[in-house]
Order: sequence, then structure tokens, then C-alpha cells
Amino acid sequence: MRIEVLGPLRVVDGDRVVGVGGVRSRALLARLALAGSAVSAHALVAAVWPEQSPKHPEAALHSLVSRLRRALPDSAELRAETAGYRLDVPAETIDAVRFERSADRGRRALRAGRLGVAEELLTEALDLWRGEPLADLAHLSFAAAAAARWTEIRLGAVEDRIEAMLAGPTGHTGLCTELNQLLADHPLRERLRELLIRALIADGEQTAALSAYEDYRAALATDLGADPGPELRRLHLRLLRGDTERVAGNVRAPLTSFFGRAVDRRQVVRRLRDERLVTLVGPGGVGKTRLATEVGADLAVPVWLVELAASARPDDLPRTVAAALGLRESADATAGLVEFLASAQTVLIFDGCEHVIDHAAQLAAELLGRCPRVRILATSREPLGISGETLYPVSPLAPGPAVRLFTERARAVQPAFVATDTVDRICRRLDCLPLAIELAAVRLRSMSIDALAAGLDDRFRLLTGGSRTAPPRHRTLRAVVAWSWDLLTDTERAAADRLAVFPASFTSAAAESICVPKEDLYALVDKSLLDYVDGRYRMLDTVREFGLDRLTTAGTLAAARAAHATCFLELAERAEPYLRGTEQLSWLTCLAGERHQFDAALAFSRDTADSVTAVRLGAALGQFWAVHGDHAEAAGLLSEILCMPGEVAPDTRLRATAGYLLNALFAGSLGTISVPRPVRACDPVSAFVFALLALADGALDDGIDVLEPHLRHHDPWTRGMLWFIRALLRGAAGRDSRGDLIAAVDCFRVCGERWAWSLSLMSLAHVSSTAGDADAAKAMLDEAARLSRELGTHDGQRAWLAMVRIDAGDVETARTELTDLLACDAASHEYALAHISLADLARYEGDLDAARIHLGSVADAAQPPERALYAAGAGYLAAATGEFDTAARYLGEARDIACTLPDLPMLAHVAVGLADLAHRGGRPAQASEILGVAHALRGGPNSGHPDVARLTRALREFRADYRRGSALDPADALERVRMF
Repeated sequence: MRIEVLGPLRVVDGDRVVGVGGVRSRALLARLALAGSAVSAHALVAAVWPEQSPKHPEAALHSLVSRLRRALPDSAELRAETAGYRLDVPAETIDAVRFERSADRGRRALRAGRLGVAEELLTEALDLWRGEPLADLAHLSFAAAAAARWTEIRLGAVEDRIEAMLAGPTGHTGLCTELNQLLADHPLRERLRELLIRALIADGEQTAALSAYEDYRAALATDLGADPGPELRRLHLRLLRGDTERVAGNVRAPLTSFFGRAVDRRQVVRRLRDERLVTLVGPGGVGKTRLATEVGADLAVPVWLVELAASARPDDLPRTVAAALGLRESADATAGLVEFLASAQTVLIFDGCEHVIDHAAQLAAELLGRCPRVRILATSREPLGISGETLYPVSPLAPGPAVRLFTERARAVQPAFVATDTVDRICRRLDCLPLAIELAAVRLRSMSIDALAAGLDDRFRLLTGGSRTAPPRHRTLRAVVAWSWDLLTDTERAAADRLAVFPASFTSAAAESICVPKEDLYALVDKSLLDYVDGRYRMLDTVREFGLDRLTTAGTLAAARAAHATCFLELAERAEPYLRGTEQLSWLTCLAGERHQFDAALAFSRDTADSVTAVRLGAALGQFWAVHGDHAEAAGLLSEILCMPGEVAPDTRLRATAGYLLNALFAGSLGTISVPRPVRACDPVSAFVFALLALADGALDDGIDVLEPHLRHHDPWTRGMLWFIRALLRGAAGRDSRGDLIAAVDCFRVCGERWAWSLSLMSLAHVSSTAGDADAAKAMLDEAARLSRELGTHDGQRAWLAMVRIDAGDVETARTELTDLLACDAASHEYALAHISLADLARYEGDLDAARIHLGSVADAAQPPERALYAAGAGYLAAATGEFDTAARYLGEARDIACTLPDLPMLAHVAVGLADLAHRGGRPAQASEILGVAHALRGGPNSGHPDVARLTRALREFRADYRRGSALDPADALERVRMF
């Protein structure tokens, strides 16, 4: 609720105006609202009945209070107290209270020099006015007195707002008109007259300003026999001397377009209105100078650009500034600057403070302290570090503006140049640094865009030849970065070199592990060689390449990379046990944040033939890779690691082999592996390896037998994984695996490991839906989905979860999960499976065009499981459109791939497609038999699956053929599918 008195009295509840009828009711409400506390009955009667009290004043007041209570919203409480009555609402409910508070805060901001904040607060306060205060109650004395007081405060707020606008560095329009209108009502108000004269001066109307002063002086003498005040007389004297004429400054007009900084430009202008010292900080080449000069062009006051790099010696800085301002040389340059700037409203751009940082800070402090109307916009690779400084970090361009910048600069040397995706890659490799992009674009005079992209591996040799008018530090990319390095202390320089081995963002703990203390990190952030975001540090690739070059030249690169690899090997081995328990999520997050570091550590160990480090990393990270779902990539990497020559501890190699086989299993490449089988399965890891090799070789009973002694292991995660592998072996043998999966689920539930728990639940749900128990399957899938949500982006099995839902007939939930999966940053195999499954869902509904689009998105799927499912989906679709030869070709491809995988359910899915093709081709008996073969392969009817349900209904007259196919054992069923 709001009670508005800055205009006719109004009560607003939400968006609804509440009617408060009767002058006396409105008067009572206004009197209580203005008091803010209890008001005596006598005072209320006097306010509401000012001329004559009623015969029974207390009864009349009580009746009036009752009527007002009924009119007001429920949120307003009109309380009767011993002292009288009180309107119990927050003070901010009354607009006049908000007005006075905002006006006061605006005035204080103005006095503190925070001009932008002052203007905003004062405008906000003045916008609350709707007309004359309490206009409908103006005949009441209490209302008239309050209105007079608020009107005076309002006039002061208007004056403060205009002063904030005049004092700020940005432009202003319409102030003279507004001031003349105000002076028409208040012709002898001196502050308004002074503001008008200042506004005329700002508009360059010195003659009109003199006339305005003379008019005021004459009016004062005639009406009051007085003279203008001292401030106004001093302003008049300056007018007469010509001290108020505006000087243009020295910022030159730009020669090229300015890209991607519109928001930065507005925000820096705003900061300059509120603060007197704003420092643009950022790495070399990021565009600080250009942004500063563009901001200068937006200001309505003289702006002077002072290039501090031109200062021969740091102690010559005042002379450098004086020369930029066109002042004559003097013995005391600082005193001359203070005299020139003492009363001038001016912005100084101190460009390139970093190499004279101490002297620049001292001079800035001196000028700001002695010249109250001066503001300084500094550019530096580190803060000036003085009181009152506001930092504005300047970041590299966003990719879009970076590409536009490259394109325009390229067209200056190749007018017909057209941007391609290569330009985006070039800009990203150059960290979207404007200077680097400009240096790269001009290279198109002498090379193709592809040659330029390839040459960025040696960017410092390639990117030379900048503008001849640019400072030397901006003419080559190497000079830009070397300038920053030269400003470091020896300790900071060594730290920056070592940190270059980090290929991505890193923590302070990781930096300390390679002997870079936190103090050096802080210093490098201050000097714009590191970024600090969300608790991590990052070095731009261009800066990093410079550091790597220095390490190479010094012959210390290998040692630095070795220290880096040791650091992340220790992290991986420390995290590995926690991935199998309740602390899994936090450790998955930790490891996911360091994936680029692990890649770099593995690359170094492989480059240096360090098989011990490589295999230890593989052993520690195998489970992490499996959870994240990049199975094919992980299996390929682990295979290369295991093939490296060299002596490695047998248990370490065995654990790396286990990780390899686990990822190969889910990548569908288990049948293509070649690793030695353990001589004895004397522990759970060797039994796990032996069993998966048996699954690959088809020696299913051997695999089941070797697991048996370890199924009662003391560790629940180990037991659960062995039960899960046993279920796979039994399923591949065509036996019931339900009991094994139940045991696996129970074990994983005990240890709290969400990935394997969810995986086992999905497998159990698949077995249940295959057997026809769709309700049980859906309950298990809901629990698996909960675990998947907890895993979030760490879960690489979300597409399979949706696919099992489709088998169980829960199509709509599956559709939602698949659509959500495509909306996030999914792994490539998840992306492929989602599109394939959505194509099937579209086909079920008859939307064959949508199905074709989904399949077209993943036509290049190459990994065996995804390729088999893609080919099956394409076969189903071709059969639905009557392209039977195409359907047979795709389904044959899917069958051949599925036969190489130890995955009978996938082969059953292909068999259903073959049955559909036979049915549509007019061979119902054969179709029904193949549908029965699919039953035999998966171990159940899977009647909830849409394709199976459709074919079962269509082929109900051929049940005998179905029974003949379903009676086959898995081996015969496999052979029957191969023959089809």
C-alpha cells in the first residue's frame, strides 16, 4: 500500500487506487499519515473540523475513524491508543517521506562529488510529485503548512539536480529553458540565477550570461537595495576576465571504427560522473587507450590526453602533463598545473601509467587534492593504489565484436574480404585482444587467411608491423607483452614464467605446488598478467605463449612441466577413492575443473616417454572418465597409455587396465581390445579385468566363475561393481540377471556412489520392462533420474536413461529429458543418442520430416554404439517411408555392428527393425518370427516399447511364428538374425 500526498491525496493498493470518500475522512487520513506517530483526539478534531467542533467531538471522531478503517486496505492498521490514534504503516508508505529521504541522500551525494548518483537520486525524488501537495485539502491549515514545506524542499532538490548536471563531465540540454521558467516564479532566488549563468556559460553564451547577471543586479538594487552575493560576484568577475571560456582539449578524432565497447563506454562515463579518479586496468593490447579516448569524446568538458610513456624520466611527469596541456615551461611544473586547473572543470586522461606508477599516483593525488573540479581517467596495467581510486577492468572483446573488428581491418587491405569461421578461430586464439587482431588482419596483405591461422603457432614472429604512429610498445605483439614483463620484479617474472605451464585456469594451491606463492599471484593479478574469476586464476593464451617462450629459451620448460604433471597426478590419486562414495559430487566437480590440466600432464608424460606417470594418471582417472561419459575418447587414450614401454608397478597397470576395459565396455569397443589376461584373479581388480575380457571373448561362464569368490568383498562399491559385471555376463548368456542387478543396486545404495547406482537401476529397469513389468521399471527410472539430477553435468548416461524410459513406454517423460539434454552442453555421444531417440519419437507420431531432421543432425556418428543406433533409426525411417532397399541396407549395417558388441538388447532393437521391414514388405509370418527372435535375444517381450507394441498388435494372427522365434536360445537367435 502507498499513501500519496505529493498531489491530491491518493491511496494505492498494488495497482488499484482505493477510494477514500469525504473531505473529513481524507483530512483524517492525511493528518495521521503526516504525523508518523500517535495523534491526540483533540488535535485530530481541530485538524478535521477547524472552524467549529461537532457537539460530541469524541463520538464524531470515532465514527469517522470507523468509516476510514472500512475504506483502507487490510494492510493498513488504524490503531486506537491511550494518546489518541495512530496509522501503523511503514514510513516508506508515504511518498513524502520517500521524497525527503531521496532528496537528502542526493544532496549529500552532490556534496561528496558523486554527481551521477546525486542526479539519479534527485530525479527519483522529483518524479514522485504529481501536482500541488494535498491540493484537495489546501483549505486546511495543517495541509497548507506541509505543502509549503515540501514545495521549498522540492525547489532545493531541483537546484541540486541542475547543479549535479552542470558539474558533471557529460553533456546537458534544456537547462536554460528550465531555469528561466523557475526564475519567472522566483526572480530573486540567487542560487537559481547563478545556475542559469553557469548553464549559459556551458552553452558558450557568455554575452547572455553577462546580461543575466546585470538583470539580477538591477532587480536586487531596485526591489531590495542589495547587491549579489560573493559567489555570484566572483563568477561575474571570471566572466569579465574571460576565464570561463571553454578550451577544447587535445583528444584527436579516431581514424577507425570502434567495436564492442558500448556498455563499457557508458559505464566508464557514469563512473566519471560519480568518482574523480577512474583507472582502466587490463592487459596490454586490450584497448584501454582507445576506450579512454572514446569516453573522452562523450564528455562535455575539456579532455586532455597525456601519454605518460613519453616521459623520459619518472620525475619529469609534471612537465609531460604540462606540455600536453600546452602550458609554458616553468621551474615548478606542478604549481603551474595546479594554477591552470584550480577552477577548471577538466578531465585528464593519464595513459600508460604502469611504467611510472609511483610518480603517476603521486601527481594524481596532488592534482585531485588541489583542483576540486578536475577528474582523472587513467589507463594502466596495474592500479595507482591511492585513496578514492575506482578500478574499471577492461576485458578482451566478445567473439562477435572481435570478428567484426578483424573483418573491417582486413577490408582495409583486401576490400573484397569476407569473414569465415576461420576468422572466429583466429580471434579466439588471439584471446580476442583488439591489438593482436589488428596486427593479424593487416597480415592478409601478404598471406591467405588459412596461412595466417596456421602461423599463429608462432604468433610473436608473425604479428609485427603495427601502425608507424603507434608507440613502440604497440607495434608488435611481442613488444606488447614484453612491456608488461619488463615492469615485473625478478621474483614476479619468474613466477609468471612458471605459471605459463597451466593451459587453463588454476587454483592458488596448484600454483603453490610449482613454487609460486600467493603473494606473487596477487601481484600478477594487480599487474593484469592474470585474471581472477570465481576463485581461480587464468593467464591469457598470448601471455602464456610468451612465458613458454621464455621457459624454452632459459632451458627450464621441461622442469616446469614436470612440476605441473606431479601436481595434478597427486590431485588425481588423492581424489580417486572419493569417487566411489558419498563425497563423489564435490570431487567430480574438483576434477572436472582441472580436465585441461590433466590433459596437459598426460601429454607431457607421453611426450617424455614417462610411462610411470602416464599409467598412474590413467589408473587414477579411469573412473572419472567413465562417469563423465567420454568413453570412446577415454578408452583410446588409456589404450595408448598402456602401450607405452617401460616398467610400471603391476597393480598400477592393472588398475589402468580396469579403467580401460570399463570405458571400452560403454564405448562398444570391448570386442576390439588386446590386453593381456591376468594370470590369476586373486583380487577384485584382476577378477574384474578377467571377467570383462571373458565378456569380450564370449567365455561367459569363465567370467562368471572368476567373480564368484569376490562377491562378498568388504567394500560395498567393489561388491556392487562385480555384481554389475556378473549381470552383464549372465545377460549376454541369455540368463536372468535380475538378482545380480538387485544386489548391485543394494551395494551402491550403501556406499552412496550415484553414477554406478543410477547405472544399475537403469539396467534393472530395462530388465523389468523387457519382462513386461512397466510399473516397476518406471519407479526405478524415477529413482535413477533423481540420482542423475544430483550428478548434473557429471552424468554421462542421461540419454540412456531416456532410452530405457521409451522401452518402458514412458514416452513423454523421455521426450522431456532428451529435449533438456540437447539444451545443455552434452557430450558428443549423448548428443547423438538424444537425436536418434527423438527421431524415433517423431516417427511414432507420424512426423517423418522431424525424424529425418533429427537423424540428419548425427549422420556422421562414428562410434560403434551410436553408429549402430543411427543406422537402425535410419532403417526404421526408410521402412516407414516405403524405401525398403534403403531400409534393408541401414538395418544390415546396424546388425553387423551390433553383432560385434556384447550387447544383446541392441541386437534385439535391430531385430525389431528387421521385423518391421518384413511386415511392411508383406511377409507377416517372417516378421512375427523375427519379433520372437528379438524376445529371445533380450530375454523378454519388451511389450511397452512403441515399435514392439505396434508390431505385436499387427501380427497377432501369427503367434505361432512368434513362439518359434522366442523359443531359441541366445546363440541360435543371434545366428538367425545374422541370416536374415
